[in-house]
Amino acid sequence: MDATHHDGALADADVVRAESLDDARLSHAFFTRRGGVSGGIYEGLNVGVGSKDAPDDVAENRARALATLGLAVTDLATPWQVHSAEAVVVDAPFSGERPKVDAVVTRTPGLAVGVVTADCGPVLFADAENGVVGAAHAGWRGALGGVLEATIAAMEEAGARRETIAAVLGPTITQPNYEVGVEMMREFLAGDPDRERFFAPGAALDKRQFDLPGFIVSRLRSAGVAAAFVGRCTYGEPETFFSFRRTTHRGEPDYGRQLAAIALRS
Repeated sequence: MDATHHDGALADADVVRAESLDDARLSHAFFTRRGGVSGGIYEGLNVGVGSKDAPDDVAENRARALATLGLAVTDLATPWQVHSAEAVVVDAPFSGERPKVDAVVTRTPGLAVGVVTADCGPVLFADAENGVVGAAHAGWRGALGGVLEATIAAMEEAGARRETIAAVLGPTITQPNYEVGVEMMREFLAGDPDRERFFAPGAALDKRQFDLPGFIVSRLRSAGVAAAFVGRCTYGEPETFFSFRRTTHRGEPDYGRQLAAIALRS
């Protein structure tokens, strides 16, 4: 899994990129678990500072990810994710305790904003025309609560225009692998009965299969931005992605996380 260029950057085959974010003014990547130095259950590019992996390995993995974006590891701002619907605008990396929010926006060139995930939806946003980028962590609770709309609003506050924002959902757990309880579905339907279209019958009467990517993309488009999904499932590709749910099913004690990050080029 350790395939890097001489400058520490990862090989193109070890990251996922989105066509709609392919712009000379932007640098972005949805990182996989490939190309890192961690071992054991964290094998590969684990960037989770909250994991029980060796801190030096996590630091090296983060350095490789940022080198892939053409930046230093100190040029990254990731929040303390709490499944909230909160977004912040930043102009420098966080110092001291990171804010407990789930989205970060910037208009500062050379500053990468990012989120870490292991099944939840990593969403990267860009208004290249107006020079604003953002990253959001959208699990079902955050997506339902409004984290995507909060990110768009924060981008507008920073000078973006909704009609020129492109949003891309990176690798996420997909419907065939995402079983939920019927009570969770009822929480969704209380706000809008039409959301039942994101739930398919489960293996048992009290279970459903939830389409998290479909729900996220729908929310983004309803908010008035162009949105796409890269079509990759974290649970279904164990050699390529970390997955909290897969770890749980295997009875493993901990799990790795992958990074999604975006920056305006200096």
